[in-house]
Amino acid sequence: MEIFEDRRGMLQAVAYRVLGTVTDAEDIVQEAWLRWNGVDAGAVEDPTAYLVKVTTRLAIDRLRSAQVRRESYVGPWLPEPVLTGGDVADDVALADTVSSAMLLVLEALSPLERAVFVLREAFGYSHKEIGEILDRSEASVRQTAMRAREHVESRRRRYDTDPVTRRRAAESFMEASAGGDLAGLMAILAPDVTLVCDGGGLAPAPRKVVEGLEPVARALVTFAGRMPEAPRVEFAEVNGGPAIVVRSGEVAAAVVMLFLVDGVVEEIHLVSNPEKLGAI
Repeated sequence: MEIFEDRRGMLQAVAYRVLGTVTDAEDIVQEAWLRWNGVDAGAVEDPTAYLVKVTTRLAIDRLRSAQVRRESYVGPWLPEPVLTGGDVADDVALADTVSSAMLLVLEALSPLERAVFVLREAFGYSHKEIGEILDRSEASVRQTAMRAREHVESRRRRYDTDPVTRRRAAESFMEASAGGDLAGLMAILAPDVTLVCDGGGLAPAPRKVVEGLEPVARALVTFAGRMPEAPRVEFAEVNGGPAIVVRSGEVAAAVVMLFLVDGVVEEIHLVSNPEKLGAI
């Protein structure tokens, strides 16, 4: 039991990066625990390697079925937000692997490519070690890793990483949105800003990506006007960076994550699907 619990956090981190959802990751880790209970722990030479192998394979299988489910998802799909500590936010490379923007880019990869990318980029496994985890040759893993990295690099955008700049932008954003200050909001948005809202058909949200300065600003002011009665708005470290959390009482009603380029907001992720806010 102690051997598994000492590694639970790492296994959860692997599963979440592969799957993009907290609930699925928790299910995978629980299944890994059941499998661990079914083996003779004393006979396992490297428990960490064994558990990462089991978790990764389970996550790949779950991701294949999840991708089918997402084809019928109502509106845009965003990764499930998760609270992250300062140790993640302070490590730029580590924070990038868990950011909502990066996890969304990873959706374009095959389950195998995604698992290889996560193990290589987020956890520093060698190609040989990944091959042992996935029962593939080192050469095959190297090719998969190269292909995954090329796909990611062709799709990703380089966002500002300075936490002070991001926090300052979030404060200005929150003040302008809550006050219905359209001009003030437009002043911190890029001309080609995009707004991706994930309500999952369970909360009011645009069912298409909103693009452009004025349409995005108006959509945000409209959303602010629909906030729950007596909302509590706070900042939190979510997916490796500062985010705005809107609560109704103690329950999270929405999470807003901002992505900046040269100090202005280029992309906004807004998650209001109540089924995705349990970890906040």
